[in-house]
Amino acid sequence: MNYPRVILAGTNSRVGKTTLTMGIMLALKKRGFVVQPFKAGPDYIDPTYHTFVSSRVCRNLDTWMLSCGAVLELFQRQAKSADLSIIEGVMGLYDGLGNREEGSSAHLAKILKSPVILVVDASSISRSAGAVVLGYKEFDKDVDLRGVILNNIGSSSHYSSVKDAIEMNTGLPVLGFLPKDKSLSLPERHLGLIPTDEKALFNSFAKKLLNLVEKNIDIDKIIAISRKAHPFPPVNNTLFGKEQASDKVTIAIAKDASFNFYYQDNLDILKYYGANIVEFSPLKDKMLPQSIDGLYIGGGFPELFALKLSHNSGLKMSIYARAKEGMPIYAECGGLMYLVQNLIDFKKISFPMVGIFEAEVKMGNRLAALGYVNIEVLKSNILTKKGAKLRAHVFHWSHLDSRIKKDGLVYKLKKDRGNVTLDGLTRWNTLASYSHLHFGADIRFAKNFMRNCLEYKNKRQKL
Repeated sequence: MNYPRVILAGTNSRVGKTTLTMGIMLALKKRGFVVQPFKAGPDYIDPTYHTFVSSRVCRNLDTWMLSCGAVLELFQRQAKSADLSIIEGVMGLYDGLGNREEGSSAHLAKILKSPVILVVDASSISRSAGAVVLGYKEFDKDVDLRGVILNNIGSSSHYSSVKDAIEMNTGLPVLGFLPKDKSLSLPERHLGLIPTDEKALFNSFAKKLLNLVEKNIDIDKIIAISRKAHPFPPVNNTLFGKEQASDKVTIAIAKDASFNFYYQDNLDILKYYGANIVEFSPLKDKMLPQSIDGLYIGGGFPELFALKLSHNSGLKMSIYARAKEGMPIYAECGGLMYLVQNLIDFKKISFPMVGIFEAEVKMGNRLAALGYVNIEVLKSNILTKKGAKLRAHVFHWSHLDSRIKKDGLVYKLKKDRGNVTLDGLTRWNTLASYSHLHFGADIRFAKNFMRNCLEYKNKRQKL
């Protein structure tokens, strides 16, 4: 089966890819299409918008953290039940890790054999747009560039000028535009866009966006381009193969406005291998769910809800008690911030957290870390053995206090340019780090976590 699909990629970041992707999905959904959204790269927030407008959970496709085979498998698994898949690119079309192709939208397009539509910010350009697009077309002829959409058009004459320059010099069709309109800018904070569950006015924004897309963009041509994608490559199912666990465990997932950064495929992999997933709210629930065998706390914005989290003493004590008796707990980024003794927010106010680790985290006034990292595991833990090599992504404004001893940290992180840092805390059967892992990169992450959860379950049943 060939899966209709198209990648919306930009000339660079902040050209309006997310807005256009949402608008096109809204228009397709209005026409009755079942649309499956995907996001290239390690992003948690943009996918919440795609999920909201498509009514299907957006999935991440990361060609640096995942193998080509895993990318194909994860795409096919969701695309096969949709009429059409829309994939939002990351950064500029050819921007990957350092000066390499890995991690770029172009790399993903070649793996998926997907056509690409290029998004161009035309706010301060006219005839030169032809040169820009020609450069993107000629840079890598293995990328199947099929059309262009313009953003921030100032007038009908401006649109005609830019459109003619592109079509006459590149042979690529311009499929439409969005006008220059400040109200189409999505609000941001220190980690990027504000998640949809916090946007009370998002419905009116979506309605306006839909009207502009239907008026100014040729949706029929986008559908036609998606249907003329090259044959989809063969897929060897290894993540979701025949092997499934016969023993079941129950894993609690922290899920609310304070913690909501999860790769959906991580949760799906856990479910496939025998996990019953139970969600709870660290902001509202006073105790952990009953009869759980493990706990997974993802990233999010605990710094914005520090007061409320600190006041929920019942839940904090419940988590600490379970950690002390050996229940496996895995926490990433915001989850780490929640499990230390104190969280110091942007105003330098200190709030007591769970206290599993004798450390505190402090919010900074700039990014503390951003980007892909190679990890060497220094200490065996509930996910991996000492000496294992991992690929991960980091993105945080806080940092652990200097009282943490270097020999107590679990991961050695090395960035592309050779910078080395340390990360990760472990105590009892709890692992917490700033590093975000995708379980599709190594299925043993999930299997080891599940095995530890099962051992804990069996031990408790014998008591």
